[in-house]
Amino acid sequence: MPTRRILRLTGSEAESFLQGLVTNDVRKLDAGLVYAALLSPQGKYLADFFLKRDGEGVLLDVAEELADGLAKRLSMYKLRADVTISNSGLHLQRGTGPAPDGALPDPRHPDLGWRAYTDAEESDDGSDWDAIRVAHCIPETGIELTGDSYILEAGFEALNGVDFRKGCYVGQEVTARMKHKTELRKGLAQVSVEGPASPGTEITANGKPVGMLHTRAGNHAIAYLRFDRTTGDMQAGEARVQMP
Repeated sequence: MPTRRILRLTGSEAESFLQGLVTNDVRKLDAGLVYAALLSPQGKYLADFFLKRDGEGVLLDVAEELADGLAKRLSMYKLRADVTISNSGLHLQRGTGPAPDGALPDPRHPDLGWRAYTDAEESDDGSDWDAIRVAHCIPETGIELTGDSYILEAGFEALNGVDFRKGCYVGQEVTARMKHKTELRKGLAQVSVEGPASPGTEITANGKPVGMLHTRAGNHAIAYLRFDRTTGDMQAGEARVQMP
């Protein structure tokens, strides 16, 4: 399981501060975990994370590799807002079996089970997370989600990670334009794979590049594709690749 860091945002303006920055509606914290992202002004992915109300503050659950950069960027945005960003000292536990007290459902998909935040060491129940992600085309930080990603190409709408009615946030204009004015020409999709092909292998069709193979589980994988070139058989090295 990738290591996570749990930040804590406190102060009288913590929720309103996040509301003006992230892709989802922070008011949904009343109902449980909120999955969201912070984007660049150009609408590209910077970080994805989970938010949870924690008394008068908000916990922010982010991949360890992005935590320092995210905290620095949030600090840059807060200016004179009454917001303090600190490490909570809590750790993530997650699983797909019976949920312990205090756990909340993962808002991206029911098959991703639950997440909880306690003083105990980070842990999970041994679920095959890659298989679950591939089955439902759910991207992972640093694998399918990178600095070149647009969140709609990464499926954030289906993952309950973006709200189109909440109002402005950083990168909102580009995201809204992609939603309402264009048909996505590229994006993540599940593919079937027959033969040896590791993540990172280029996918081609008729000698032209189509995309890239990412997480693989058995004979299926998540791939980033140009949809206008996905007709018929595709290849990834020696493997045959097809849309379902």
